[in-house]
Amino acid sequence: MIDVIIAGGGPTGMMLAGELRLHGVGVLVLERDPEPTKVVRALGMHARSIEILDQRGLADRFLTAGQTHPLAGFFAGIDKPAPERLDTKYPVVLGLPQPITERLLAEHATELGAEIRRSSTVTAFTQDDEGVTVELADGTSVRTRYLVGCDGGRSTVRKLAGIDFPGESSRVETLLGEMEIGVPWEEAMPLMLEVRQTQKRFGIGPIGGTATYRVVVPAEGVDEDRAVMPTLDDFKEQLVKVAGTDFGVHSPRWLSRFGDATRQAERYRSGRVFLAGDAAHVHPPTGGQGLNLGVQDAFNLGWKLAAAVHGWAPSELLDTYEAERHPVAEEVLNNTRAQIELMKVEPGPQAVRRLFTELVAFEEVNRYLIEKIIAVSVRYDLGSEDDLVGRRIGDLALKRGGLYDQMHAGRGVLIDQAGTLSVDGWADRVDHVVDVSEELAAPAVLVRPDGHVAWAGQDQAGLEEELTRWFGVAAG
Repeated sequence: MIDVIIAGGGPTGMMLAGELRLHGVGVLVLERDPEPTKVVRALGMHARSIEILDQRGLADRFLTAGQTHPLAGFFAGIDKPAPERLDTKYPVVLGLPQPITERLLAEHATELGAEIRRSSTVTAFTQDDEGVTVELADGTSVRTRYLVGCDGGRSTVRKLAGIDFPGESSRVETLLGEMEIGVPWEEAMPLMLEVRQTQKRFGIGPIGGTATYRVVVPAEGVDEDRAVMPTLDDFKEQLVKVAGTDFGVHSPRWLSRFGDATRQAERYRSGRVFLAGDAAHVHPPTGGQGLNLGVQDAFNLGWKLAAAVHGWAPSELLDTYEAERHPVAEEVLNNTRAQIELMKVEPGPQAVRRLFTELVAFEEVNRYLIEKIIAVSVRYDLGSEDDLVGRRIGDLALKRGGLYDQMHAGRGVLIDQAGTLSVDGWADRVDHVVDVSEELAAPAVLVRPDGHVAWAGQDQAGLEEELTRWFGVAAG
């Protein structure tokens, strides 16, 4: 009996594997592909994702591997600088191609003891009160307490679970690839910038230190067979249509396409089976939110599944995963839909875009939209009138260092500024940190393992009620 099987070894699956292993949960990752992908579906990580890596002591590993860029132009490509004093220590975009992100997350998971089995495809499963029996394409089966589908937008796990995936099919498609160009970059760049003034779904850019360029161009239409990859001739034809030249593109490293399909799973759970990442939601890549949304799904689910495996999870804890993450994804679907409309070249959308550009010049509008994209404004509805409760917490400066340094073990943390409270009975699940911070107005806060505030106040009885709600009954 394996504790948790994860179908899919992309960023969401690897993040979840690492979170589970942090709590000593047995994990098997089943990945269909025999080798890690070289296709760059996502280009980086936003502030909230960097924060959760920091909460596990991993941020430096990722920051060293990537390159930080100014946080500007991320809402529909409207070129405005980011607002000042964003509520995060990472007011940047971390440029990091998805294959590197996957590799780093996989290395972390395996360092902690996760097993990754490649060339393994789930074909069927049955579940009962004790667990899930998973059938594989090679004719073998494995038994697990829980199964999590992190297997992408065409998720086999979702389909086998009978979970509907309502929404809209792609109306437009975009070609994406890495290749060399046949003209000097100094000649290509001015034309590229000129075309991008109106066509925001077009772009060419060098990949640092190489002769290779990333090319993005609108497709002719929507291909009915999603498994058919575009050809170099497809790129050349569309580049001529959009820019008047094919830039002499040649020697492709890989070619791909993506659409603007927008769908969300009707539910994220079916008994002992869960969905996360693209298996639970797909949307246009505008704003670069997809990978980040999936990684943050995993961060929310990981500690809750671990609690269930170890037997101390309150009865409704696993249900809070869908209750909290479904509305977040719904918001992302809404803002990506809006961005796609603002990027169209027809007169109507262009008029709305010009108006939006004027509105983004207002500081509060700019802040509101950017905080949506980077997910630092997410607040889960935990039923409290206290505005702090449900929000993700920043890296508070404490006398003994940053708050995130106290969160590397993935446990709950009570920050107690007066030292008058107690977590007796929950000390195996929650760390009691008596310290002060000028950045914290509340006398004390209980922070969940995923960095969201579960309680704020100074009353021991109120604290114990929330400890029981999130961390189960007291031991002993």
